[in-house]
Amino acid sequence: MPAAEKPRVALTGAAGKLGRVVLRDLLDHGYSVLALDQVRPASLLAGDDGQFVKVDLADHGQVVEALTGRIEERPGPFAGVVHLGAIPAPGLASNAATFRNNSAATWNVFDAARVAGIDNVVWASSETVLGLPFDAAPPPYAPLDEEYRVRPESTYSLVKALEEEMAHHFCRWNPSLTMTGLRFSNVMHVEDYAQFPSFDADATLRKWNLWGYIDARDGAQAVRLSLQRKGPGVEVCIVANADTVMSRTSAELMAEVYPGVEVRHELGDHETLLSIDKARRVLGYEPEHSWRDHV
Repeated sequence: MPAAEKPRVALTGAAGKLGRVVLRDLLDHGYSVLALDQVRPASLLAGDDGQFVKVDLADHGQVVEALTGRIEERPGPFAGVVHLGAIPAPGLASNAATFRNNSAATWNVFDAARVAGIDNVVWASSETVLGLPFDAAPPPYAPLDEEYRVRPESTYSLVKALEEEMAHHFCRWNPSLTMTGLRFSNVMHVEDYAQFPSFDADATLRKWNLWGYIDARDGAQAVRLSLQRKGPGVEVCIVANADTVMSRTSAELMAEVYPGVEVRHELGDHETLLSIDKARRVLGYEPEHSWRDHV
């Protein structure tokens, strides 16, 4: 496809664990990508229809320049922006630093998209808004879905909850805007799967997220499908793989670790306890990978 005909997407966090796989997936599916991060993504190869720009997402001016094309040889327009850039988990920085960086970065991207006239925004929310880790309180029911009020248990998760609220109001201000928040489960690469069989010895090791995970390649699929979603408005979807990280059945895990928690339907042997029904319905998402194919 000629470069002029390719949909062009800006991708923040393009060098991250999920971002570098999303970058490769978008390029391989006919997108032109502006990769935004602090370091050049290793998955951006010579000959790709992609460009890297070093940007501090906490600096509003830099983000506006990037999304309006003022610092590129080939400025927009952009068909969409995918925002994955952030301090990626609790405990990697102080709470204050996490809040300051992640909240500013997301507001800057959302606002810069508005300035640039970009009407399609996909961003990484998190499974943590569901109440993770479930050490403080058990899940309200299983499989978990998007139907109950978020219960952030960390500063990182609190910011993710605020991002979802922020998106609601950006869409209220601009009724033509499409925003899709993806509550990603724990991101895994193929090389991570060697450790999975060891989880079976102790069901409590991974109870903190109901034994969920997301293969980065399936996470990239969800991003791509979100860019194709017809809006307008905001939708937030849990994105996990179709199975758990365990060899033991999901019903056995719930009975042992969370015996007092309501299980709302009969579970398949290894059915995810982080429901992906909405992602299937709204995005057409269907996981293509499993750790069981590699171990």
